[in-house]
Amino acid sequence: MATLLLSAQPLRTEQELKTWEFRRDHNLTATEGWQQVSVPHDWAIYGPFSREHDLQRVAVEQNGEKVATEKTGRTGGLPYMGKGAYRTSLSIAKGDTSRYILLFDGAMSEAQVFVNGHKVGYWPYGYNSFYCDATEAVKEGENRIEVLLENKPQSSRWYPGAGLYRKVRLITLPAMHIPVWGTQITTPYVGKEYASVTLKTEVKGVAEKQAVTLHTVIRDAEGQVVSEKRDTRNIFYGMPFEQHLTIDRPKLWSPETPNLYTAHTTLYDGERAVDQYTTRFGVRTIELRADKGFFLNGELRKFKGVCLHHDLGPLGAAINKAAIRRQLTILKDMGCDAIRTSHNMPAEELVELCDEMGFMMQLE
Repeated sequence: MATLLLSAQPLRTEQELKTWEFRRDHNLTATEGWQQVSVPHDWAIYGPFSREHDLQRVAVEQNGEKVATEKTGRTGGLPYMGKGAYRTSLSIAKGDTSRYILLFDGAMSEAQVFVNGHKVGYWPYGYNSFYCDATEAVKEGENRIEVLLENKPQSSRWYPGAGLYRKVRLITLPAMHIPVWGTQITTPYVGKEYASVTLKTEVKGVAEKQAVTLHTVIRDAEGQVVSEKRDTRNIFYGMPFEQHLTIDRPKLWSPETPNLYTAHTTLYDGERAVDQYTTRFGVRTIELRADKGFFLNGELRKFKGVCLHHDLGPLGAAINKAAIRRQLTILKDMGCDAIRTSHNMPAEELVELCDEMGFMMQLE
């Protein structure tokens, strides 16, 4: 199994777990039959193809059918149903008192996560990101991570893929920290002269009414500082820490000008920096007017979009950022400016590329 060495760090670290071993059942005690794979990984795309994998006997009412007949092909005839197991290992350095979070961008499906034999998480839905706090299960030295997955029969009417088909990351956090997905940015006012930015930040691992300091620096796409704020406040009842900043003469986001800003937030315990968090965002206004339609940055706009499923054709469902970029480049050349993410939560890579390349997103 792959071994990852983690050393004590004063601030958070994030490491993608790419090298795993895989087998097509739930037998974690087996000594043979494991194969080394690189995650993201889709076990079903390798085949073999068979009509038995998606055979259905139904009458399609929308087509006016009255009698049920056999139908195939909805999931490509690929063996996505069944069980799979993944395993890897990591080494925890002596004296490391950090918190350990396993973040899964997507696991298809019915995911059960174990660390050293202790179940630390369960997540049935294959398309959502989820995380497990593995801190209480880890130990000094070698640690085992195991993931069991199962795609049940007729669990999908399109090809869902199978396995750890999106990134898996290990996030190491200090005792006082900003949690996963711990920030929210809104722009309550956007004008030509300035835009107001409200940043809400969760802070964990603090005592009730404890004073903490957040220092946030907003940079534009060229890395220039456009706004900065340092605030010290008491944390009450788990309420988020709220900061208000201003960007002068903001560069607005649109499909034609996908301008982006980045908020870099540092958390201080007294004078000591203990955690950092980065949030990328765009500044724009959206409005729906009755009898008029959708307005972006004050201008009437029609969506020129497509519905995009999460799989990458013959590459399967395993996320490949270069392949997604190729898809979006072709769509951009066609005049497309919007993506509907069809039935499920999209991959982080798709969202990032849509932000960068200028696509509005409609998330189901």
